[in-house]
Amino acid sequence: MRAQFVLSEIGVGLRRNLTMTFAVIVSVALSLALFGGSLLMSDQVTTMKGYWYDKVNVSVFLCNKSDAESDPNCAKGAVTDDQKKQILTDLDKMAVVDDVTYESQDDAYKHYKEQFGDSPLASSLTPDQMQESYRIKLKDPEKYQVIATAFDGRDGVQSVQDQKGILDNLFGLLNGMNWAARAIMALMLVVALMLIVNTVRVSAFSRRRETGIMRLVGASGFYIQAPFIMEAAVAGLIGGGVACAFLVIARYFIIDHGLALSEKLNLINFIGWDAVLTKLPLILATSLLMPALAAFFALRKYLKV
Repeated sequence: MRAQFVLSEIGVGLRRNLTMTFAVIVSVALSLALFGGSLLMSDQVTTMKGYWYDKVNVSVFLCNKSDAESDPNCAKGAVTDDQKKQILTDLDKMAVVDDVTYESQDDAYKHYKEQFGDSPLASSLTPDQMQESYRIKLKDPEKYQVIATAFDGRDGVQSVQDQKGILDNLFGLLNGMNWAARAIMALMLVVALMLIVNTVRVSAFSRRRETGIMRLVGASGFYIQAPFIMEAAVAGLIGGGVACAFLVIARYFIIDHGLALSEKLNLINFIGWDAVLTKLPLILATSLLMPALAAFFALRKYLKV
């Protein structure tokens, strides 16, 4: 009987404050959707780092005849065969190096034509203007500085470039977007909590006569508070369900279908469904506990029981 009474009171409370209940659902849904989105963005950045950092190379570019005339790093002339052999020998001795690939001027010219064949500059270049290089795969991509320190400024070396630096700029942008989403999420979360507290206060005020009678007949404090707490929890849970649905739909249409980024951007290793599904229980638990706790503390202050 008591459980039936509590459930009936929940329905009454939700119907009485339908507009505010709807506002709570929307604010909780938006804030938790952003929360889930920020978690998935973090997973995506981690996945991309693991995928790309394993493929990045450090390139040691060697001086050619053109560099000897224009680049201060190549003031002593183009790289010699002895210098190339010594560089390769030193690379093979380094513990951080996993693999070394030599790219000749002809190979560099061929790759350039494949990538930038439509550019006006491509028609004016010749193979002898391209740079020979050693493409180095590291065992730990974070150890780029070891290569740079060893070969920067050496005779015959024009420059040492790390592809990881380019990726770091991309990941920095993605992390910045992620923190922006978290800031908006925090703002929406505050709005949601304020709406929950206000909804509970209005609901308690509108039923102050009933709660007064319940106190007179000896009802316990928890029994009086339970309908209000569960109203907030139900509204929050609905919002959490909407947030979960939004994340699933977004994953489906953005990555798999609709925009189909997984097909259009083959170079990006997107997160799988397992990453999305493991976040849903956390979102639902948060949507249930957050409003319930907010209502509980609001009632302690505004409902004297």
